[in-house]
Amino acid sequence: MATKRKTASKRHGIIAGGNFIIDQVKMIDRYPQRESLANIASQYQGTGGAPYNVLLGLAKLGAKFPLAAAGLVGKDSIGDYILADCKANNVDTKHLKATKEALTSYTDVMTEARGGVRTFFHMRGANALWAGKDLAFKKLNYKIFHLGYLLLLDALDVPDKSNGTQAASLLKAAQDAGLKTSIDCVSEDSNRFNKIVPPALQFTDYCIINEFEAGKITGFNIRQPDGKLDTVSLRHAAGAILQHGVREVVVIHFPEGGFARTRDGKDFWQTSLKLPEKYVQGTAGAGDAFCAGVLYGLHENKDLNECLLIGVCAAAASLSDPTCTGGMMPLDAALALKKKYKPRPPLEPEW
Repeated sequence: MATKRKTASKRHGIIAGGNFIIDQVKMIDRYPQRESLANIASQYQGTGGAPYNVLLGLAKLGAKFPLAAAGLVGKDSIGDYILADCKANNVDTKHLKATKEALTSYTDVMTEARGGVRTFFHMRGANALWAGKDLAFKKLNYKIFHLGYLLLLDALDVPDKSNGTQAASLLKAAQDAGLKTSIDCVSEDSNRFNKIVPPALQFTDYCIINEFEAGKITGFNIRQPDGKLDTVSLRHAAGAILQHGVREVVVIHFPEGGFARTRDGKDFWQTSLKLPEKYVQGTAGAGDAFCAGVLYGLHENKDLNECLLIGVCAAAASLSDPTCTGGMMPLDAALALKKKYKPRPPLEPEW
């Protein structure tokens, strides 16, 4: 007898799959020239990777719905740490496996003390082997499947004759089973975006990315030569991404805030909070924190204005700590940051 497909309205919770990474965050006085020296003032260990950061972010926001991890770690000390950390935050690890074939992925994050600018040195490790083959979505009761990072999951970025890439096929399987799908990319400076990301977009409900990634996917220059955000190009990029097949909404985040365009052409904007320079301890997790906030709102069927507000407040919370999720806090406390620091002025006069 065939298994009946559950609609998203009958489903509950978020399962996030992809990169599980340990970040070794090193606070440095400056980024050095080659063959010269920078001083490390302090070092922190934290979470890394889209699913790990998003799940821990959701847990710390106080999500009342089920959370689950899907991916691959090594059978080593940091793999054990990730598994224990997820369990301690009530994240189901049934689909987060350990392998002897590779070490757990890690990243050295060099963060400049002034301004929080960071540079990444990444070891792919076990993440490169994960293809999600054990995810029988029809037997799972989750509402949303979040996948990230595209371009940093070797086994999923490879071509697939049926749907373009293995990632696209995995997202299609989730949609066919009745889940909503969400994707994120890594900010890789390469020409691989237009080969790897578009196939996945045709099986995506929520595309949540930053302005750099949106520009790489579409070819639009979303930053002007002076660094100012080009809001016209931003809107064009969102429209172009929708044309690749995204079913519901494209959300693009950037330091100045967040923007969403729906399938029916409605636009939503939210500026980020005016945080004092001394507040910002690191920017490594801000994008994933924003994503966690938006997914929280989408899961709870909140309107996009509120989803974006939760996103920018979650990002603001993340910025208070050098690690990706160390600054995350309960939702009410994150939203209270808006009263303390206030949003930036609108980016366009018509807002």
